[in-house]
Amino acid sequence: MTTTKRVAFGLTLAVFAASWIAPRWPLEQALHSSLTVLGLAWLWRHDRRWPLRPLHFALVCGFVIAHCIGARWLYSNVPYDAWLQAAIGWSPTATFGWERNHFDRFIHLAFGLCFAPPTWAWLRQRWPGLASSQGFALAVVLVMCTSLAYEWLEWAIALALSPEAAEAYNGQQGDPWDAHADMLLATLGALLAWPLGRTRSTGATP
Repeated sequence: MTTTKRVAFGLTLAVFAASWIAPRWPLEQALHSSLTVLGLAWLWRHDRRWPLRPLHFALVCGFVIAHCIGARWLYSNVPYDAWLQAAIGWSPTATFGWERNHFDRFIHLAFGLCFAPPTWAWLRQRWPGLASSQGFALAVVLVMCTSLAYEWLEWAIALALSPEAAEAYNGQQGDPWDAHADMLLATLGALLAWPLGRTRSTGATP
């Protein structure tokens, strides 16, 4: 593993650990964090067998870090508006007239943006003869399918919870089209990732 990857992975682990300091909603955060643990274990093992480029590895770690932040505040309560006002004196909620917390929307967009390039590169590692456009199309399809499967999983978990806990975990904030919007944003993120994965690569670079 290169130095860049070790730094990115170490930072991700640090943020994950910090997110568990005095948790506000332990049960719901644990449900979200279970996927984080599985994802980090998968990333470590996958990179040993199919080395990712440092940029792609960092993109995955960046997404996991954002997910850790979202899990800490159950997405619906991430105080990004207060953070931005304190940092640069700007309120996106006031500027755009938002009536809900949009951190979950950002996460789903970031999922497509961060995972399409490494998926694309991995497909071309496995099948070197795969055309670039074909690899990109397959990467987008895989992002779409994964997003759909996650929404199914989220729904199945919600069925096992009380109505209050299910709402806190899902973070729909009263939006009946929440799942549809999330899947659309993941797809758009994947499509926007085209410039990040155009360089042909069959492995990691130092």
